[in-house]
Order: sequence, then structure tokens, then C-alpha cells
Amino acid sequence: MSASNDGGPRGWLYERTGVDRVWDALFARKVPEAQGWVSWLYTLGSATLFVFVLQAVTGTLLAMNYVPSPDHAYDSVRYINTSVVMGHYLRGLHHWGASAMVVLVGLHMLRTYFMGAYKYPREGTWMIGVLLLVVVIGFGFTGYLLPWDQKAYWATMVGTNIAGQTPFIGPYLKKIFRGGPEMGAATMTRFYALHVLVLPAIVGALIMGHLFLVVWHGISEPPTRAADADAEKEPGR
Repeated sequence: MSASNDGGPRGWLYERTGVDRVWDALFARKVPEAQGWVSWLYTLGSATLFVFVLQAVTGTLLAMNYVPSPDHAYDSVRYINTSVVMGHYLRGLHHWGASAMVVLVGLHMLRTYFMGAYKYPREGTWMIGVLLLVVVIGFGFTGYLLPWDQKAYWATMVGTNIAGQTPFIGPYLKKIFRGGPEMGAATMTRFYALHVLVLPAIVGALIMGHLFLVVWHGISEPPTRAADADAEKEPGR
């Protein structure tokens, strides 16, 4: 008897929501057979998704005690580190998780490129992945300012000055990022809004589109297996 046909609470939930089909499509899908360390390369996408969920959870908990203003941001971070229960642990997870997410996205894209998984019919999956990399870098850039210490302030100053060197639109980008000619309260507000509202909405939509295409097209096989499969289809073999 299938889970959707049993009489228990799980069957009731499955029959009315179809969550079992979603689970099968996302987590019980067939992964191409690969040998040795190559098989581990297929875990990079799932690892990246796990770290994103971790960032969302820890970021939400940190936001409950964070004050996004130049006058109180640094003190609120110190309060999280010293007074909030497991606050230093949550902030550490969020801090290092940000670096881990950039590394994992980069490795995942390298795996996709060198295994040729960006080719037909998966070009759309690849393009969404490129956009996700850009958004993840945006997360790092906007989140770096939020502690509002000397390192964060001057690093953001350098970053916005670099954006200001963009041909034609540089001065406008610099003013948009800073919220005015100089860094101040408006800069903090804009970076915080981007970090907790705008970028999460964008990355959520991109992840859903990315997962849909992965399920729709399936996971690409390693180049050697794909070549062997093509050879077997040739006449006379």
C-alpha cells in the first residue's frame, strides 16, 4: 500500500497536499552513476542548498536582536556575542556559512562547466546558476557592512568607490548604494533592506526555477558515461 493510501495522518497529508511527489522529485530522484571521488561532486548543489537554509535560519535569529542603525549596530552585535543565548555560535555559523556558500556555489559551477552539464538542454539551468552566484556575492557585500565596525565601514567605502568607477553609470551606482554622497544611516538602511528583503526574495525565486529545471531535465551524466551511451547507440554496435 502506498503512503498516500494508508489510513494514518501521513496518508491524509500526502493525499491532500501531494508533498510526497515533491519529496520524490527533489530528494529521491535518480543520480547518475559515477565512480570514486566523482560521485561526491554531485553533492555540491545539495550542500549549497543546505547552507542557504542554514543562512536563512541563523540570519532570522540574528535579526531578532540586531539594530540596523549606525548608533546601535555595533553595540547590538556585541550584545549578540556576549549576552544572547548561543549568540556567538549563531553569529559564527552565519559568518562562516556566508564564506562556505560562496565557495560551494563556485565549486558547483566549476563541476557543471568541466562536466559539460551547461550544454543543451540545460542552458537555462546554467544561466540561473550564474545569476545565483551574482546574488550570493551580493549577500556577502551587503552583509559585510552590518556590524558597522572599522573594517566593515572602510571595506564598504572601497567597494562603493569601485562601483563608482563603472563607465557612464558609476556615479549613479555609488549614490544609490550609499543613499547619498557620503556613507551614513541611509547606507546602513539600504544595505540591510537589500540583505534581508530584496536579495532573499530574488534568490528564493531563482532557486525554485533552478530546482524546477534540474527536476525537469534530470541530472546530467559524467562525460565518460554519456560518451559510452552515445557509442552504444551507433549502428553496428
